Amino acid sequence: MSGYKEMSKEQLLHEKDMLEQKFKEVQDRNLKLDMSRGKPSAAQLNLSNGMMDVLNSTSDMVCESGVDCRNYGVMDGIPEARKLLADMSEVPEKNILIYGNSSLNVMFDTVARAMVMGVCGHTPWSKLDKPVKFLCPVPGYDRHFGITEFFGIEMINVPLLPTGPDMDMVEELVSSDPYIKGIWCVPKYSNPTGNSYSDETVLRFAHLKPAAPDFRIFWDNAYSIHHLYDDDQDVILELLSECEKAGNPDLVYKFISTSKVSFPGSGIAAMAASEANLADARRYMNYQTIGHDKLNQLRHVRFFKDMDGMHEHMKKHAAILRPKFEAVLSVLDKELGGLEIGSWSRPKGGYFISFDAMPGCAKAIVAKAKEAGVIMTKAGATYPYGKDPQDSNIRIAPSFPTPEELAAAAEVFVLSVKLVSIDKILENK
Repeated sequence: MSGYKEMSKEQLLHEKDMLEQKFKEVQDRNLKLDMSRGKPSAAQLNLSNGMMDVLNSTSDMVCESGVDCRNYGVMDGIPEARKLLADMSEVPEKNILIYGNSSLNVMFDTVARAMVMGVCGHTPWSKLDKPVKFLCPVPGYDRHFGITEFFGIEMINVPLLPTGPDMDMVEELVSSDPYIKGIWCVPKYSNPTGNSYSDETVLRFAHLKPAAPDFRIFWDNAYSIHHLYDDDQDVILELLSECEKAGNPDLVYKFISTSKVSFPGSGIAAMAASEANLADARRYMNYQTIGHDKLNQLRHVRFFKDMDGMHEHMKKHAAILRPKFEAVLSVLDKELGGLEIGSWSRPKGGYFISFDAMPGCAKAIVAKAKEAGVIMTKAGATYPYGKDPQDSNIRIAPSFPTPEELAAAAEVFVLSVKLVSIDKILENK
Protein backbone atom coordinates (compact mmCIF):
# COMPACT_ATOMS: atom_id res chain seq x y z
CA MET A 1 0.00 0.00 0.00
CA SER A 2 1.21 3.51 -0.80
CA GLY A 3 1.64 6.14 1.90
CA TYR A 4 -1.57 7.66 3.24
CA LYS A 5 -0.43 11.14 2.30
CA GLU A 6 -0.31 10.13 -1.37
CA MET A 7 -3.86 8.75 -1.36
CA SER A 8 -6.81 10.76 -2.65
CA LYS A 9 -9.58 11.93 -0.36
CA GLU A 10 -11.89 9.23 -1.75
CA GLN A 11 -9.28 6.52 -1.14
CA LEU A 12 -8.72 7.71 2.41
CA LEU A 13 -12.44 7.75 3.17
CA HIS A 14 -12.79 4.22 1.80
CA GLU A 15 -9.83 3.08 3.91
CA LYS A 16 -11.33 4.77 6.96
CA ASP A 17 -14.66 2.97 6.50
CA MET A 18 -12.91 -0.42 6.46
CA LEU A 19 -10.76 0.43 9.48
CA GLU A 20 -13.74 1.66 11.50
CA GLN A 21 -15.50 -1.64 10.88
CA LYS A 22 -12.43 -3.53 12.15
CA PHE A 23 -12.21 -1.20 15.14
CA LYS A 24 -15.87 -1.84 16.01
CA GLU A 25 -15.22 -5.60 15.90
CA VAL A 26 -12.32 -5.16 18.32
CA GLN A 27 -14.45 -3.02 20.64
CA ASP A 28 -17.05 -5.77 20.77
CA ARG A 29 -14.43 -8.06 22.34
CA ASN A 30 -14.49 -5.88 25.51
CA LEU A 31 -10.74 -5.95 26.01
CA LYS A 32 -9.16 -4.71 29.22
CA LEU A 33 -5.42 -4.50 28.57
CA ASP A 34 -2.75 -2.36 30.23
CA MET A 35 0.42 -1.34 28.37
CA SER A 36 0.99 1.81 30.42
CA ARG A 37 4.03 0.86 32.53
CA GLY A 38 7.22 -1.11 32.04
CA LYS A 39 6.42 -3.74 34.63
CA PRO A 40 7.87 -7.26 34.54
CA SER A 41 5.34 -9.97 33.82
CA ALA A 42 4.42 -12.72 36.26
CA ALA A 43 6.63 -15.10 34.28
CA GLN A 44 9.60 -12.80 34.89
CA LEU A 45 8.83 -12.42 38.58
CA ASN A 46 8.67 -16.20 38.90
CA LEU A 47 12.34 -16.36 37.88
CA SER A 48 13.31 -14.94 41.26
CA ASN A 49 10.97 -16.99 43.43
CA GLY A 50 13.91 -19.09 44.60
CA MET A 51 15.19 -16.02 46.41
CA MET A 52 12.36 -16.50 48.90
CA ASP A 53 13.90 -19.83 49.93
CA VAL A 54 17.48 -18.61 50.38
CA LEU A 55 16.89 -17.52 53.98
CA ASN A 56 14.74 -19.26 56.57
CA SER A 57 14.66 -19.55 60.34
CA THR A 58 17.60 -21.96 60.37
CA SER A 59 19.83 -19.95 58.00
CA ASP A 60 23.15 -18.40 58.93
CA MET A 61 22.33 -14.69 58.99
CA VAL A 62 25.92 -13.48 59.42
CA CYS A 63 27.57 -11.72 56.47
CA GLU A 64 31.20 -12.24 55.50
CA SER A 65 32.42 -9.40 57.76
CA GLY A 66 30.90 -11.15 60.79
CA VAL A 67 27.90 -8.83 61.23
CA ASP A 68 24.52 -10.34 62.16
CA CYS A 69 22.27 -9.07 59.35
CA ARG A 70 19.23 -9.21 61.64
CA ASN A 71 20.54 -6.30 63.67
CA TYR A 72 21.36 -2.61 63.28
CA GLY A 73 24.43 -1.23 61.55
CA VAL A 74 26.55 -1.40 58.40
CA MET A 75 25.44 1.88 56.88
CA ASP A 76 27.24 1.36 53.57
CA GLY A 77 25.76 -2.12 53.02
CA ILE A 78 27.23 -5.55 53.71
CA PRO A 79 30.54 -6.16 51.87
CA GLU A 80 29.25 -8.90 49.57
CA ALA A 81 26.31 -6.72 48.46
CA ARG A 82 28.66 -3.79 47.88
CA LYS A 83 30.84 -6.05 45.74
CA LEU A 84 27.87 -7.29 43.69
CA LEU A 85 26.44 -3.81 43.04
CA ALA A 86 29.92 -2.41 42.36
CA ASP A 87 30.45 -5.05 39.70
CA MET A 88 27.00 -4.31 38.29
CA SER A 89 27.97 -0.59 38.17
CA GLU A 90 31.47 -1.31 36.83
CA VAL A 91 33.12 0.69 39.62
CA PRO A 92 35.44 -0.15 42.54
CA GLU A 93 33.70 -1.26 45.73
CA LYS A 94 34.91 1.87 47.54
CA ASN A 95 32.72 3.95 45.24
CA ILE A 96 29.45 2.18 46.15
CA LEU A 97 26.90 3.15 48.77
CA ILE A 98 24.01 0.71 49.26
CA TYR A 99 20.58 2.17 49.94
CA GLY A 100 17.16 0.54 50.22
CA ASN A 101 14.91 -1.09 47.66
CA SER A 102 14.53 1.52 44.90
CA SER A 103 16.87 3.64 42.79
CA LEU A 104 14.02 6.11 42.18
CA ASN A 105 13.91 6.67 45.94
CA VAL A 106 17.68 7.29 45.95
CA MET A 107 17.36 9.83 43.14
CA PHE A 108 14.52 11.63 44.93
CA ASP A 109 16.57 11.61 48.12
CA THR A 110 19.61 13.00 46.31
CA VAL A 111 17.66 15.92 44.85
CA ALA A 112 16.01 16.55 48.24
CA ARG A 113 19.44 16.62 49.92
CA ALA A 114 20.72 19.14 47.37
CA MET A 115 17.64 21.32 47.87
CA VAL A 116 17.84 21.30 51.69
CA MET A 117 21.54 20.87 52.49
CA GLY A 118 23.35 21.75 49.28
CA VAL A 119 25.95 19.69 47.44
CA CYS A 120 29.34 19.20 49.09
CA GLY A 121 29.18 22.44 51.09
CA HIS A 122 27.65 24.66 48.39
CA THR A 123 24.53 26.78 48.94
CA PRO A 124 21.34 24.69 49.23
CA TRP A 125 19.45 24.91 45.96
CA SER A 126 16.30 26.07 47.75
CA LYS A 127 18.14 29.12 49.14
CA LEU A 128 19.46 30.49 45.85
CA ASP A 129 18.12 33.80 44.56
CA LYS A 130 16.82 32.17 41.35
CA PRO A 131 15.14 28.82 40.64
CA VAL A 132 17.37 25.85 39.92
CA LYS A 133 17.26 24.33 36.42
CA PHE A 134 17.74 20.78 35.11
CA LEU A 135 18.41 19.57 31.59
CA CYS A 136 16.03 16.84 30.45
CA PRO A 137 16.85 14.72 27.39
CA VAL A 138 13.59 14.08 25.53
CA PRO A 139 11.80 11.86 25.03
CA GLY A 140 12.70 10.63 28.50
CA TYR A 141 11.59 9.04 31.75
CA ASP A 142 8.45 10.58 33.26
CA ARG A 143 9.38 9.73 36.86
CA HIS A 144 12.66 11.62 36.54
CA PHE A 145 10.73 14.65 35.38
CA GLY A 146 8.22 14.14 38.19
CA ILE A 147 10.98 14.48 40.79
CA THR A 148 12.29 17.79 39.49
CA GLU A 149 8.78 19.13 38.96
CA PHE A 150 7.89 18.21 42.55
CA PHE A 151 10.75 20.37 43.84
CA GLY A 152 9.87 23.28 41.56
CA ILE A 153 13.00 22.88 39.46
CA GLU A 154 12.75 24.38 35.98
CA MET A 155 13.20 21.75 33.29
CA ILE A 156 14.82 22.43 29.93
CA ASN A 157 14.28 20.05 27.01
CA VAL A 158 17.36 18.68 25.24
CA PRO A 159 16.83 16.48 22.15
CA LEU A 160 17.82 12.85 22.60
CA LEU A 161 19.72 11.76 19.49
CA PRO A 162 20.63 8.17 18.51
CA THR A 163 24.02 8.81 20.18
CA GLY A 164 22.57 10.36 23.36
CA PRO A 165 21.65 13.93 24.35
CA ASP A 166 22.52 16.74 21.96
CA MET A 167 25.93 17.44 23.51
CA ASP A 168 26.48 20.70 21.64
CA MET A 169 23.39 22.03 23.42
CA VAL A 170 24.33 20.42 26.75
CA GLU A 171 27.84 21.89 26.73
CA GLU A 172 26.63 25.35 25.78
CA LEU A 173 23.90 25.49 28.43
CA VAL A 174 25.90 23.93 31.26
CA SER A 175 28.93 26.15 30.70
CA SER A 176 26.94 29.39 30.51
CA ASP A 177 24.29 29.13 33.24
CA PRO A 178 25.28 28.58 36.91
CA TYR A 179 21.65 27.84 37.83
CA ILE A 180 21.69 24.66 35.75
CA LYS A 181 22.49 22.13 38.46
CA GLY A 182 21.87 18.78 36.83
CA ILE A 183 20.86 16.61 33.92
CA TRP A 184 18.81 13.41 33.88
CA CYS A 185 20.37 10.56 31.90
CA VAL A 186 19.42 6.95 31.13
CA PRO A 187 22.60 6.08 29.24
CA LYS A 188 21.90 2.49 28.25
CA TYR A 189 18.72 1.39 26.46
CA SER A 190 17.18 4.77 27.28
CA ASN A 191 13.58 5.04 28.41
CA PRO A 192 11.71 5.14 26.04
CA THR A 193 13.81 5.08 22.85
CA GLY A 194 16.16 2.21 23.70
CA ASN A 195 19.11 4.33 22.51
CA SER A 196 22.51 3.93 24.18
CA TYR A 197 25.05 6.73 24.54
CA SER A 198 28.06 6.64 22.24
CA ASP A 199 31.64 6.71 23.53
CA GLU A 200 31.97 10.29 22.30
CA THR A 201 28.89 11.33 24.27
CA VAL A 202 30.19 9.74 27.48
CA LEU A 203 33.61 11.39 27.03
CA ARG A 204 32.01 14.78 26.42
CA PHE A 205 30.01 14.35 29.63
CA ALA A 206 33.21 13.53 31.52
CA HIS A 207 34.88 16.69 30.19
CA LEU A 208 32.00 19.11 30.87
CA LYS A 209 32.97 22.49 32.30
CA PRO A 210 29.88 23.54 34.25
CA ALA A 211 29.39 27.13 35.35
CA ALA A 212 27.95 25.69 38.58
CA PRO A 213 30.53 23.92 40.81
CA ASP A 214 27.67 21.86 42.27
CA PHE A 215 26.38 20.65 38.90
CA ARG A 216 25.85 16.89 38.82
CA ILE A 217 25.03 14.34 36.13
CA PHE A 218 22.21 12.09 37.37
CA TRP A 219 23.22 8.88 35.55
CA ASP A 220 20.43 6.32 35.94
CA ASN A 221 21.83 2.97 34.82
CA ALA A 222 18.40 1.35 35.07
CA TYR A 223 18.95 -1.10 32.20
CA SER A 224 22.68 -1.78 32.46
CA ILE A 225 22.34 -5.59 32.10
CA HIS A 226 18.88 -5.71 30.51
CA HIS A 227 19.82 -7.03 27.08
CA LEU A 228 17.36 -8.69 24.70
CA TYR A 229 20.02 -10.58 22.74
CA ASP A 230 23.05 -12.63 23.73
CA ASP A 231 25.03 -11.79 20.59
CA ASP A 232 23.99 -8.19 19.90
CA GLN A 233 24.34 -5.95 22.95
CA ASP A 234 25.09 -2.28 23.47
CA VAL A 235 28.22 -1.43 25.45
CA ILE A 236 28.87 2.03 26.90
CA LEU A 237 31.91 3.60 28.53
CA GLU A 238 31.92 3.74 32.32
CA LEU A 239 31.41 7.40 33.21
CA LEU A 240 32.80 7.64 36.76
CA SER A 241 36.27 6.45 35.72
CA GLU A 242 36.19 8.75 32.69
CA CYS A 243 35.31 11.69 34.97
CA GLU A 244 38.27 10.82 37.19
CA LYS A 245 40.58 10.73 34.16
CA ALA A 246 39.23 14.12 33.05
CA GLY A 247 39.86 15.66 36.47
CA ASN A 248 36.11 15.82 37.24
CA PRO A 249 35.69 13.02 39.82
CA ASP A 250 32.73 14.65 41.57
CA LEU A 251 30.72 15.36 38.40
CA VAL A 252 28.46 12.28 38.39
CA TYR A 253 26.03 10.37 40.57
CA LYS A 254 25.42 6.88 39.16
CA PHE A 255 22.24 5.09 40.25
CA ILE A 256 21.52 1.40 39.89
CA SER A 257 19.22 -1.24 41.33
CA THR A 258 18.05 -4.82 40.92
CA SER A 259 14.42 -3.74 40.52
CA LYS A 260 13.97 -5.39 37.12
CA VAL A 261 16.47 -8.12 37.91
CA SER A 262 14.89 -9.58 41.04
CA PHE A 263 11.64 -8.13 42.43
CA PRO A 264 10.57 -4.53 41.62
CA GLY A 265 10.10 -2.68 44.89
CA SER A 266 11.97 -5.40 46.78
CA GLY A 267 15.43 -5.18 45.25
CA ILE A 268 18.67 -3.47 46.25
CA ALA A 269 19.53 0.07 45.14
CA ALA A 270 22.88 1.81 45.21
CA MET A 271 24.66 5.01 44.27
CA ALA A 272 28.13 4.97 42.74
CA ALA A 273 30.06 8.20 43.08
CA SER A 274 33.32 9.81 44.13
CA GLU A 275 34.47 9.53 47.73
CA ALA A 276 33.59 13.20 48.29
CA ASN A 277 30.04 12.72 46.98
CA LEU A 278 29.57 9.56 49.05
CA ALA A 279 30.81 11.29 52.21
CA ASP A 280 28.26 14.04 51.54
CA ALA A 281 25.49 11.46 51.17
CA ARG A 282 26.52 9.59 54.33
CA ARG A 283 26.25 12.74 56.45
CA TYR A 284 22.60 12.99 55.43
CA MET A 285 21.93 9.26 55.68
CA ASN A 286 23.18 9.14 59.28
CA TYR A 287 20.04 11.00 60.31
CA GLN A 288 17.71 8.83 58.22
CA THR A 289 18.51 5.28 59.21
CA ILE A 290 20.72 3.02 61.31
CA GLY A 291 21.16 0.72 58.34
CA HIS A 292 19.11 -0.51 55.41
CA ASP A 293 17.64 -4.00 55.03
CA LYS A 294 20.70 -6.24 55.31
CA LEU A 295 18.64 -9.43 55.17
CA ASN A 296 17.47 -8.43 51.70
CA GLN A 297 21.06 -7.67 50.71
CA LEU A 298 22.15 -11.08 52.01
CA ARG A 299 19.27 -12.80 50.23
CA HIS A 300 20.24 -11.24 46.89
CA VAL A 301 23.91 -12.13 47.19
CA ARG A 302 23.22 -15.73 48.16
CA PHE A 303 20.73 -16.11 45.30
CA PHE A 304 22.81 -14.51 42.51
CA LYS A 305 26.26 -15.20 44.04
CA ASP A 306 28.13 -12.96 41.55
CA MET A 307 27.79 -11.10 38.25
CA ASP A 308 28.00 -14.32 36.27
CA GLY A 309 24.93 -15.46 38.17
CA MET A 310 23.19 -12.17 37.40
CA HIS A 311 24.00 -12.40 33.70
CA GLU A 312 22.64 -15.94 33.51
CA HIS A 313 19.50 -14.79 35.30
CA MET A 314 19.04 -11.91 32.85
CA LYS A 315 19.26 -14.32 29.91
CA LYS A 316 16.10 -15.93 31.30
CA HIS A 317 14.43 -12.51 31.41
CA ALA A 318 15.49 -11.89 27.81
CA ALA A 319 14.00 -15.19 26.69
CA ILE A 320 10.63 -13.96 27.97
CA LEU A 321 10.90 -10.36 26.77
CA ARG A 322 12.51 -10.84 23.36
CA PRO A 323 9.52 -12.53 21.66
CA LYS A 324 7.24 -9.77 22.97
CA PHE A 325 9.38 -6.98 21.55
CA GLU A 326 9.75 -8.82 18.26
CA ALA A 327 6.00 -9.43 18.08
CA VAL A 328 5.21 -5.73 18.51
CA LEU A 329 7.86 -4.70 16.00
CA SER A 330 6.56 -7.27 13.51
CA VAL A 331 3.03 -5.84 13.76
CA LEU A 332 4.30 -2.27 13.39
CA ASP A 333 6.38 -3.24 10.35
CA LYS A 334 3.58 -5.20 8.72
CA GLU A 335 0.70 -2.82 9.39
CA LEU A 336 2.36 0.61 9.35
CA GLY A 337 5.48 0.12 7.25
CA GLY A 338 5.35 2.28 4.13
CA LEU A 339 2.30 4.27 5.23
CA GLU A 340 4.49 7.21 6.32
CA ILE A 341 2.38 7.90 9.41
CA GLY A 342 4.84 6.88 12.11
CA SER A 343 8.32 5.69 13.03
CA TRP A 344 9.53 3.51 15.87
CA SER A 345 12.69 2.45 17.66
CA ARG A 346 14.24 -1.03 17.55
CA PRO A 347 15.89 -1.44 20.95
CA LYS A 348 18.43 -4.12 21.80
CA GLY A 349 17.47 -3.98 25.45
CA GLY A 350 15.51 -2.16 28.13
CA TYR A 351 11.75 -2.14 28.50
CA PHE A 352 10.24 0.15 25.89
CA ILE A 353 9.65 0.90 22.23
CA SER A 354 9.35 4.55 21.31
CA PHE A 355 6.75 5.40 18.66
CA ASP A 356 6.58 8.78 16.91
CA ALA A 357 3.25 9.49 15.26
CA MET A 358 2.47 12.34 12.91
CA PRO A 359 2.60 15.67 14.78
CA GLY A 360 -0.61 16.42 16.61
CA CYS A 361 -1.74 12.78 16.80
CA ALA A 362 -0.32 11.16 19.96
CA LYS A 363 -3.06 12.19 22.39
CA ALA A 364 -5.79 11.17 19.95
CA ILE A 365 -4.14 7.78 19.33
CA VAL A 366 -3.89 7.00 23.05
CA ALA A 367 -7.52 8.07 23.53
CA LYS A 368 -8.62 5.96 20.57
CA ALA A 369 -6.85 2.87 21.93
CA LYS A 370 -8.57 3.40 25.26
CA GLU A 371 -11.95 3.26 23.47
CA ALA A 372 -11.09 -0.33 22.54
CA GLY A 373 -9.92 -1.26 26.05
CA VAL A 374 -6.15 -0.74 25.74
CA ILE A 375 -4.48 1.61 28.24
CA MET A 376 -1.26 3.20 26.97
CA THR A 377 1.17 5.51 28.72
CA LYS A 378 -0.34 8.99 28.73
CA ALA A 379 0.67 10.96 25.65
CA GLY A 380 3.18 13.65 26.65
CA ALA A 381 4.49 11.62 29.60
CA THR A 382 7.93 11.35 27.99
CA TYR A 383 8.36 15.15 28.20
CA PRO A 384 8.68 17.50 31.18
CA TYR A 385 5.35 18.77 32.52
CA GLY A 386 3.63 16.19 30.29
CA LYS A 387 3.91 18.57 27.33
CA ASP A 388 5.19 17.06 24.10
CA PRO A 389 5.57 20.11 21.81
CA GLN A 390 4.86 17.96 18.74
CA ASP A 391 2.21 15.76 20.39
CA SER A 392 3.79 12.82 18.62
CA ASN A 393 5.68 10.52 21.02
CA ILE A 394 4.08 7.41 22.51
CA ARG A 395 5.85 4.94 24.80
CA ILE A 396 4.99 1.29 24.15
CA ALA A 397 5.60 -1.10 27.06
CA PRO A 398 5.48 -4.73 25.86
CA SER A 399 6.72 -6.43 29.04
CA PHE A 400 3.64 -6.93 31.23
CA PRO A 401 0.90 -8.39 28.97
CA THR A 402 0.81 -12.07 28.08
CA PRO A 403 1.72 -12.90 24.44
CA GLU A 404 -2.01 -13.28 23.64
CA GLU A 405 -2.86 -9.95 25.25
CA LEU A 406 0.06 -8.29 23.49
CA ALA A 407 -1.17 -9.46 20.08
CA ALA A 408 -4.59 -7.96 20.79
CA ALA A 409 -3.11 -4.72 22.14
CA ALA A 410 -0.83 -4.31 19.11
CA GLU A 411 -3.83 -4.80 16.81
CA VAL A 412 -5.74 -2.07 18.65
CA PHE A 413 -2.73 0.25 18.59
CA VAL A 414 -2.11 0.07 14.83
CA LEU A 415 -5.82 0.52 14.11
CA SER A 416 -5.82 3.60 16.32
CA VAL A 417 -2.72 5.00 14.60
CA LYS A 418 -4.27 4.49 11.16
CA LEU A 419 -7.65 6.02 12.01
CA VAL A 420 -6.21 9.09 13.77
CA SER A 421 -3.64 9.63 11.03
CA ILE A 422 -6.28 9.47 8.29
CA ASP A 423 -8.35 12.09 10.13
CA LYS A 424 -5.28 14.32 10.43
CA ILE A 425 -4.47 14.00 6.72
CA LEU A 426 -8.10 14.59 5.71
CA GLU A 427 -7.98 17.94 7.54
CA ASN A 428 -5.69 19.18 4.80
CA LYS A 429 -7.35 17.52 1.81
